[in-house]
Amino acid sequence: MTRISIGTSASVSPDNSVTGRPDHPVDAHEIALGIESFGDDDAPLILLAGGTTMLSWPDALCERLAGGERRVVRYDLRDSGESTRADPQAPAYTLRDLAADAAALADALGGRPAHLAGIGVGGMVAQVAVLDHPGTFSALTLAGTRAVAPGPPDEDLPDHDRATMSRLFARPMPDWTDREAVAEFAADGAEIRGDDPAAARAVAGRVWDRTPGSTPPVHLANQLGMVFSRLDCTPRWRERLSEIAVPALVVHGRRDPFFPVGNGEAIAREIPGARLLVLDEAATAIPDAAADEVAEAMLTLGQIG
Repeated sequence: MTRISIGTSASVSPDNSVTGRPDHPVDAHEIALGIESFGDDDAPLILLAGGTTMLSWPDALCERLAGGERRVVRYDLRDSGESTRADPQAPAYTLRDLAADAAALADALGGRPAHLAGIGVGGMVAQVAVLDHPGTFSALTLAGTRAVAPGPPDEDLPDHDRATMSRLFARPMPDWTDREAVAEFAADGAEIRGDDPAAARAVAGRVWDRTPGSTPPVHLANQLGMVFSRLDCTPRWRERLSEIAVPALVVHGRRDPFFPVGNGEAIAREIPGARLLVLDEAATAIPDAAADEVAEAMLTLGQIG
């Protein structure tokens, strides 16, 4: 039997403004998940699975979703942020364990069925969660992700842009214990990928501040999510996408060099009735300028679900 307990949420700000508030970590089948909430605790729930930490989801989008009468909870995956940390260099859990975490969190927050959204590698978690836990989720949003595990993609899917990856990996790693060096490294990477360097610099600093521990491997995992390169992602799930029976939205940047847009197009084709929203001016991150458009699409999807 799975036992789940939830800590006491922090209070909403006195002026009732829509701002994120850090809550006590939630215990989901013996895993502590760091969470942050936006909006009314009694509203329908949207769970956001991040790509590295919860800060993979931009504040502007979270605030816009909460303004649409939703409780929005973004959370840290294992080995990142305020969630349970073991050994990010040698994870003993699987992709399906991370998917089970999402389902347990929805239960713990009393939000079943919940709208689940995943960005980047968090999108892989979200796909498996909806497939493995039917009835737990009412809608699915996938942003900047693909339907196969890290590593070489299927032959019909576009791989990472080689020139971009060469530039990214040609850079020397920063001193992970130096906040400013890490922030500058993130800004440089964002510029290579086609994202906003200033936004990436600010987020990297916030991620660094939230990292529990001071060792380089822990900071590396929080900033880059390197755990996924070592995570057991078997068996495959792409062939099961046709089983997804909840309303689905696929959001993808037209200029994404990491997971090129063909990956999002393939997911949208293979999930019955899925809507594809391509952001023409976006790369890997969802820019604040697109927050209204993405939020409207997600809120509409939730009404359908």
